[in-house]
Amino acid sequence: MHLAQRTLRRAASAATVALLAVAVGCAPQPEGKASAKASGTTGEACAKGALGTRTSGKLTIATDEPAYEPWFKDDKPANGKGFESAVTYAVAKQLGYDKSDVVWQTVPFNKAFAPGVKTFDFDINQVSISAERKKAVDFSSGYYDVRQAVIALKGSKAAKAKNIADLKGVKLGAQVGTTSLNYIDDVVKPTQQPAAYAKNDQAKSALKNGQVDAIVVDLPTAFYITAAEVTDAKIVGQFENTGGTPEQFGLVLDKGSALTPCVTKAVDALRQDGTLASIEKQWLSEAVDAPVLK
Repeated sequence: MHLAQRTLRRAASAATVALLAVAVGCAPQPEGKASAKASGTTGEACAKGALGTRTSGKLTIATDEPAYEPWFKDDKPANGKGFESAVTYAVAKQLGYDKSDVVWQTVPFNKAFAPGVKTFDFDINQVSISAERKKAVDFSSGYYDVRQAVIALKGSKAAKAKNIADLKGVKLGAQVGTTSLNYIDDVVKPTQQPAAYAKNDQAKSALKNGQVDAIVVDLPTAFYITAAEVTDAKIVGQFENTGGTPEQFGLVLDKGSALTPCVTKAVDALRQDGTLASIEKQWLSEAVDAPVLK
């Protein structure tokens, strides 16, 4: 009798465990797990109809204002002209979106990779991929390998610099939150506190007005500034990349975004088939070389 009761209890317990397992398997997944599952999916999940964009049927892209050349042309991101505008529409096409499906919005540079929910599908704004920024946002694979460069007014002490040591005693400036400013702090290690500006326009004005001796920007921007904006300035030189991997610009996405693998796949395809190299040649061909500061 007691043996029979024990056997019945065991059978009932086993049935309960089986039912619970089925229930858990059918229960809705927490949001984080659902995103992780989406991240591991293949081509079908990256098709236009399957993408969970901010607005159904549209791709929302963010960048700062003003949108600087040579990355954008005439401060109009939507015209398809300039390196980053062209890259955006190439990525959109890879994802199945026509030019008319792309919606642009303005997001300040620092806000793009700050913690918090994003209002865009991805941001494109010369944002360098870094481990620190990856704590708050996702990045696609890199769409451009970049170096930082120093600009100074012709005839100035800073313009005569031949190496990093020659820059230690000059007043340097850069946009806040950028790798340009990091290079000043970590590579040059100047004796004077560098000036940090909210935008590159302010840094350029400071250079013109003699508030700083030199500014640091990415190399293509340096070529454009010296050719078209501050024509009495020159490129002093470029820094070598620090670390084993080159500094790269990446598309910025919300942390844990299910779009990240799809956007990365699109960027990788554009690099593989030569599209990125072709766009770079068209829009950044003048930014070819500058002396290396060591």
